[in-house]
Amino acid sequence: MTRRPVLEVRDLGARLPRRDGGHHLVLHGVSFSVAPGEVLAVVGESGAGKTMTLTALLGLLPARAEVRGEAVLHPPGSGGEPVSLLGLSERDRRRLRGRGIAHLPQGAATALTPVRTVGSQLRETARALGHGRASAERVVRAALARFGAEEELLGRYPHQLSGGQLQRFANAAALMGDPCLVLADEPTAGLDEDRAATTAAELRRQADEGRAVLVVTHDLRLAEDLADRVAVLYAGHTVETGPSARVLGHPRHPYTAALLAALPRHGLRPLAGEPPQAVGHVHGGCPFADRCPLFVDRCRAELPALRPAPGSDGDHRTACHRAEDLAAGPATSRPTGIPATVVAPPAGGGTC
Repeated sequence: MTRRPVLEVRDLGARLPRRDGGHHLVLHGVSFSVAPGEVLAVVGESGAGKTMTLTALLGLLPARAEVRGEAVLHPPGSGGEPVSLLGLSERDRRRLRGRGIAHLPQGAATALTPVRTVGSQLRETARALGHGRASAERVVRAALARFGAEEELLGRYPHQLSGGQLQRFANAAALMGDPCLVLADEPTAGLDEDRAATTAAELRRQADEGRAVLVVTHDLRLAEDLADRVAVLYAGHTVETGPSARVLGHPRHPYTAALLAALPRHGLRPLAGEPPQAVGHVHGGCPFADRCPLFVDRCRAELPALRPAPGSDGDHRTACHRAEDLAAGPATSRPTGIPATVVAPPAGGGTC
């Protein structure tokens, strides 16, 4: 039986206000879901809309921002009523943050108050979650242990800590409640390999305990190792989504294939061109058309819908007019810059 998602996002769009009074389109057609016990990795280049998506879900966009689409939180349990995240009042959002939804922020230095020690801020967070003084101390220390954060640093101020130390403390603060949904924005940024592995293991543990975990990352290796499913964003659009083994092992969108081709193990081939500066690109077709090696006239004229990928049973979806060609293309005719192991991997083969 299919599990009901904890979070369902459908056709999420967002416009940010400009100084001239107009609006700048930053998200268009972002769709995905996250089930309990599952890790979803949202991947893409800088500017793809990954962090903007989390910001919209958390209600942290500027006051004059325009948001459309649906984002529904389904708390686990038979008595949990669905919550429309896009229509919440600020008061209701505060009730969810830290309890229903945990947010591991990108740029931990801005998530902590500079004039107070990190220990006092973590203890205050625990008290706000309903713990007494003694209980709060235990909760703080347990949270620190999960991420390998040093207790002896609790008396320091944020400016006295390294970026990696700040990230560990911010991550610990975020997971002191009992959320049903964890939103992690580049949670391993600034961490060394061992600390990054500890953080990834904690996020996996959160999912194994039944929580839904959404991880925003530019690190495809992290997505490959940690995630059950992957959503690939480009210029504010979801261009491919599905089980991580399928999306990263048998991509059916040229952008996903090009991201994989840029990895060292696939030849370190950089993507040609530059991502668009705005979602509202000049033509109305595929946003990747100007950089795509499979481009045809239809790509510029018609925006492709997210649909089942060739050979899938519907769990792997892609927004590409040329998905069939990408699936069937032999090594001798593959697009320039995309390795044969990505376009047409051998049966049972992976990307490593």
